[in-house]
Amino acid sequence: MAKILITGGTGLVGTHLSKILSKSGHEISHLSRSADPDATYPTFKWNIQEKYIDPKAFDGIDHIIHLAGAGVADKRWSMERKQVIIDSRVNSTRLLKEQVSNLGITLKSFISASAIGYYGMDTGEAHLKEDSSSGEDFLAQVVKKWESEADTFSDITSVAKVRIGVVLSDEGGAMAEIVKPIKFYVGAPLGTGLQYMSWIHIEDLCLVFKHVLEQKLSGTYNATAPNPVSNEALTKTLARVLNKPLWLPNVPAFVMRLMLGEMAEMVLGGNYVLSDKIQSTGFKFKFTEVEAAVKDLINS
Repeated sequence: MAKILITGGTGLVGTHLSKILSKSGHEISHLSRSADPDATYPTFKWNIQEKYIDPKAFDGIDHIIHLAGAGVADKRWSMERKQVIIDSRVNSTRLLKEQVSNLGITLKSFISASAIGYYGMDTGEAHLKEDSSSGEDFLAQVVKKWESEADTFSDITSVAKVRIGVVLSDEGGAMAEIVKPIKFYVGAPLGTGLQYMSWIHIEDLCLVFKHVLEQKLSGTYNATAPNPVSNEALTKTLARVLNKPLWLPNVPAFVMRLMLGEMAEMVLGGNYVLSDKIQSTGFKFKFTEVEAAVKDLINS
């Protein structure tokens, strides 16, 4: 049993991951904007702007799993919002490193969330591995700064970075946004619909984090299911499982750009990301085909 401190523990991924790790016998605690004595897991206060973390959060900690970061799709990308997205990742990681070093904590590993945005928002049909070149757009810049800060932990412990794809969940995230219009008979593929979506079932994503932790892995790993699909294929699969028709034409790219600005490129672009590396360490995906993943989530 390990004692694990999770940032972003009440988010979409953190909530699910905490349950999985707890069921496996690990002791979980969270960092949050405010301490909560009634929370499911011990919750300690941190304030990134004030550079504060309750020192008790680090008592007996073996591992840190860092998931915290402002949502990239929560608000339109103004210059101010872009800085918030960067700072929430870079400054939080820096603060964790400073506190761990100052307190002399002996960590067994630091595991950081990352994103396939590292490769760029639109890489066409190129098959991307962990050593593929990075992109130059905003999201790629965010991820490179994020990962670079995570790597500063390497002088005190093992570091792993998990590049997360499009997370499919019935409790939020990308799938929930695609499902909403389908349920009201106004669903449609976006742009050409041909752009690849490198997806992952939330259960598999959390099991990747668990695998990295328990197998003591270091380095960078793509967390995407083995079979990416196009935006059109995912939309049609969701409609079929929901037994809803798709009768509208694709949403034109210019409409998406008018609505979302630069952020539209996240959905108009796409990536074909390979997860061979994590599989080579013995990890086996529970969901390798998108239809099985969607059915599991919608019918659960």
